[in-house]
Amino acid sequence: MEGEDMTTNNKEALSIEQGQLKGDQDHEFSLPSAHTIGHDSWQQVGLMLVTSFNCGYILSFSNLMLVPLGWTWGIICLLVVGFYTAYANWLLAAFHFINGQRFIRYRDLMGIFCLFLTLLLGNMGFILLGGRALKEINSEFSDSPLRLQYFIVVTGATYFIYSFLIPTMSAMRRWLGPSTVLTFAYIVILLVVVVKDGKANTKRDYAIHGNKADRVLNAFGAISAIIVCNTSGLLLEIQSTLRKPAVSNMRKALYMQFSVGLVFYYGVSMVGYWAYGSTVSEYLPEELSGPNSVKVLINAAVFLQSIVSQHMFAAPIHETLDTKFLKLETGMNTKENLKRRFYMRALLFSVNSFVTAAFPFMGDFVNLFGSFTLVPLTFVFPSMIFIKVKGKTARLEKNLWHWFNIVIFSLLAVVTTISAVRLIVNNVQKYHFFADT
Repeated sequence: MEGEDMTTNNKEALSIEQGQLKGDQDHEFSLPSAHTIGHDSWQQVGLMLVTSFNCGYILSFSNLMLVPLGWTWGIICLLVVGFYTAYANWLLAAFHFINGQRFIRYRDLMGIFCLFLTLLLGNMGFILLGGRALKEINSEFSDSPLRLQYFIVVTGATYFIYSFLIPTMSAMRRWLGPSTVLTFAYIVILLVVVVKDGKANTKRDYAIHGNKADRVLNAFGAISAIIVCNTSGLLLEIQSTLRKPAVSNMRKALYMQFSVGLVFYYGVSMVGYWAYGSTVSEYLPEELSGPNSVKVLINAAVFLQSIVSQHMFAAPIHETLDTKFLKLETGMNTKENLKRRFYMRALLFSVNSFVTAAFPFMGDFVNLFGSFTLVPLTFVFPSMIFIKVKGKTARLEKNLWHWFNIVIFSLLAVVTTISAVRLIVNNVQKYHFFADT
């Protein structure tokens, strides 16, 4: 029976690769898409979420999440924000179908600007992450390593090649196995070295430094980082790849992320802060005592794993461009579509790599990513959808609850964005454009 369901679901999949542009009514889609829809299992999506959220980004979270908050407020915020983020994603998953239509993209419901800005910032952060990992490897073999910008260019080129060869989110399935091995390999090795360093470090300082204004704004920046740690801002796009029933399958994948995935990305963050205190680096492998071969291995694994992980966060951009500019009536791999896809991917990663090279500050990308874009997408947007769809029939207390979310998290978005912009201004003044950080 399960095999029959799988066959039925596969037949219902909407994909340009099959050259089948079906009607919206037949498939309950609001708009056609160039990428595969309704094809993947919840296990595949759950594994993609676990590995993608345990990418090299987590190596900056000890510094960005816990240093500004300290142990007490840090743990409280990790628990509260993690729970609230899981709830918001669980709620939004229910609105994948509205009035009989299946909405497969955020832009179908709310426009494109906020989502694209979210994804572009996230992709720039990945490019910087990959560049930092490569520079750390170079530093182990040379006393005068090359500038960070060279490695940013190499990273951008590598991501471009992968996105050209693996054009869709569903096409990542063959790469999730190697990505999982790399993810848990570098995490386990990292934790072993960090724990050893922590036991040897008897002068750990957990004090929160700075004046009162700095501490308050940095704390809001930390909340932004915790949000980035837990959510992607592209739940609808991820959910669109799932077989029916899409709502329950998406929630199963979310349970997998917020259990298995969360244990590791929170665990690395807390162990890193425990070992090095408030002086922990923005890129955790810089703190490791050695041996050099271990540092090289960890950074190599981080770089390779990021190639796969970044694709999940960039896939909605590729889908938008492919749907608009490719010839949907033909296959994805026709000569003309390959040429168009090549130019679109090349332009995207060239621009992103240039901006990343000009502003190579990891914390800036993470905090702005979380504040200006992920707070509204994760917390405000689901409550707005609830009020629009169910506001007239829902009980008064439910409507009040969602209006409370809209007001509170809109204010949080403003405050955290101010904190993020302030950090960018300070870093630009402290360093300079194209700094070799």
